Amino acid sequence: MDISGRHEEEGEYLMVAAAIHATVGTTRLHSVRGMGFAVSHAEPTLSETTRVVADAVFDLPDPTAEPIVAERGEFYEEPIWMVEQYLEPDFKYVESIAERETVQAAHHAAYAARKLLL
Repeated sequence: MDISGRHEEEGEYLMVAAAIHATVGTTRLHSVRGMGFAVSHAEPTLSETTRVVADAVFDLPDPTAEPIVAERGEFYEEPIWMVEQYLEPDFKYVESIAERETVQAAHHAAYAARKLLL
């Protein structure tokens, strides 16, 4: 998953979270099985960030099948146990090349969706 737009622009926020349900190998993304999106206009606190991520994840075809994977910066460098309190299913930070590629695909999706909404 990835979030675009956690910064204020002209006094407003527009966060767009994109979650991707994908099959991966150890070194690459094999296929995308679905995408989920959610939007928030609230200030990007940890609570609001995890809420918009949860909304995007539950927009996926099978939201509890696999862990949510993200870059550390998405959740303000908080430890995994802190983020897990807000999210289901399991949560983890990127560990493999394939997970990094999947997060990168989510980044492109979130950025594009945000640009369309502006």
